Amino acid sequence: MPGDENLGADSVVRESPSRKPPTNINLNKLFLSLLIGKMLTSRRFVHHEPTKGAAAEQNWLAMLNAYLPQRYKADSAFVVDSRGKLSEQIDIVIYDRQYSPLILQQDGVLYVPAESVYAVFDVKHQLRREAILEAGTKAESVRKLKRTTVPVKYVGGTYKPGPLFEVIAGVLCLEAWWSSGRLVAALDKVLSELPPPRFIDLGCAARSGSFEATRKGKKVRVERSSRETALIFFFLRLLHRLQQVGTVPAMDIMKYAVNLGRKRKSYDGG
Repeated sequence: MPGDENLGADSVVRESPSRKPPTNINLNKLFLSLLIGKMLTSRRFVHHEPTKGAAAEQNWLAMLNAYLPQRYKADSAFVVDSRGKLSEQIDIVIYDRQYSPLILQQDGVLYVPAESVYAVFDVKHQLRREAILEAGTKAESVRKLKRTTVPVKYVGGTYKPGPLFEVIAGVLCLEAWWSSGRLVAALDKVLSELPPPRFIDLGCAARSGSFEATRKGKKVRVERSSRETALIFFFLRLLHRLQQVGTVPAMDIMKYAVNLGRKRKSYDGG
């Protein structure tokens, strides 16, 4: 063909060898890319403290809802029991989305029944003593609520009422106030001050390190991650705790129905 005489052996176009797909992925970097960048952006450009706090909550919620199994849902909410008792407003409530028959929402405010709750977390800018104490107070406001449980019928008979587990509690932050070398000792001290209803099981300072705490009697054991593995450590320990809990107990819907239909007495006794 005309023009082919200009094509020499060296002019042949060769396809470059295809790249092999990666066989490994850094899970910690995957979590960091989702959360840390957004948190730093919020911190740098948002100067109104309530707005900055709301942005931090939304970032944590986005991560949890993206990576938790679909049986779980994370939202900011109040927790309510069958008597009408209410918790403090909780930044992050992890609750059952599959077996929860009564999730109430009014004017953008979510109310989750106490029986449906697996875990509660308080979101702070910095992990420090005051943040842990405040998270403990919020945890207690949930843990002291009354939870009901009833038998569950199935095709082969009836399951006995499920046992009640202790709601997991934690605190989520961007960084720690304490230095890396002092973190474990400081955590051990402040966690030892908390009574059981206020005890904090899990904590994450995404840029400093995460911890898991257990208590036997008055003795507290704190296990801490490295700074580099803070997010993945927290998330896997949370998943493990959720696995140990199992499924939330079947709630006694009629207890809620009775209280919904009960007339309140007026102050004059009428």
